[in-house]
Amino acid sequence: MAETRPDVRNLDDAADAMSGCPRCGRHVVPEALKAALMVCPMCGYHHALGALQRIAQLADAGSWEDVASDVRPGDPLEFVDLRPYPDRLRSAQVATGLVEAFVAGRCRIEGLPVALGVLDFGFLGGSMGAVVGEVFWRLVQRSITDGVPLVVVTASGGARMQEGLISLVQMAKTVVALEVLRDTHLPFVAVLSNPTTGGVLASFASLADVIVAEPGAQLWFTGPRVRELTTHEHTPDGFGTAEEALECGHIDMVVPRGELRQRLVDLLILLQGGESAIGEAIPQRSAPFRRRAGALGRALERTTGLARALRRWVRGGDY
Repeated sequence: MAETRPDVRNLDDAADAMSGCPRCGRHVVPEALKAALMVCPMCGYHHALGALQRIAQLADAGSWEDVASDVRPGDPLEFVDLRPYPDRLRSAQVATGLVEAFVAGRCRIEGLPVALGVLDFGFLGGSMGAVVGEVFWRLVQRSITDGVPLVVVTASGGARMQEGLISLVQMAKTVVALEVLRDTHLPFVAVLSNPTTGGVLASFASLADVIVAEPGAQLWFTGPRVRELTTHEHTPDGFGTAEEALECGHIDMVVPRGELRQRLVDLLILLQGGESAIGEAIPQRSAPFRRRAGALGRALERTTGLARALRRWVRGGDY
């Protein structure tokens, strides 16, 4: 497939539309905001980025090649709420310029070849439906075929309610895809941006070799309002933030956007053996130690067996 370059005009539109920083309320000149990668230079607030803007910031110019761009969404349940589901899809496509919420491709980051996937919160809240699961699966397969690391940037409200159970099955499908990837010992790095919640956080976003988050990102399965209504307890300050997740050991590091590109390169080189010369063959990691003892070890072995059985089922199924 010929190399293509994402359309980054939306980055200009996003900056021009800013009326003020949501955190500090200060107004920033659009040019300064764009130069700062959509991070407020006054307080460090990280503004939301669409998938195309994220790709433009991470990928080397001219290196992008789409993966699974032919997959199109459908309406398997003929779902209607206030509007028919196909109408919502069309509106999201017009607003974002995307076919679906997940954009996948091959590219280079500072010369290092990677398989890169990005969720766009502007497309129905970055929700995960059948197309997102299928494109994720194909991206993982491309990573394996080409022998390159996998990097995924998330921004999602979780499962897509308009696709019901089909959406929930994608959690299993993405986990099985990563189980296949694990057997190849290729690295997987996840970058969690604001917000990463629900079924996405509860599946592939939490299964990376290294989990990185942007400062201030909201990371939770259920939001503070629902939690308070259910438990009748006050949500503590800082609940669900990237900083709290780091303190609790749920993620590995919090990296400002301006440092993200180089940090990804450093991590991927380290995970592939530590070679510093881009372009040379980087040795693969050795196979992990597989003997497991004790009750926990036996539980892990059972989980692995179930994952392998589920992998066979997914490969033979429609979802």
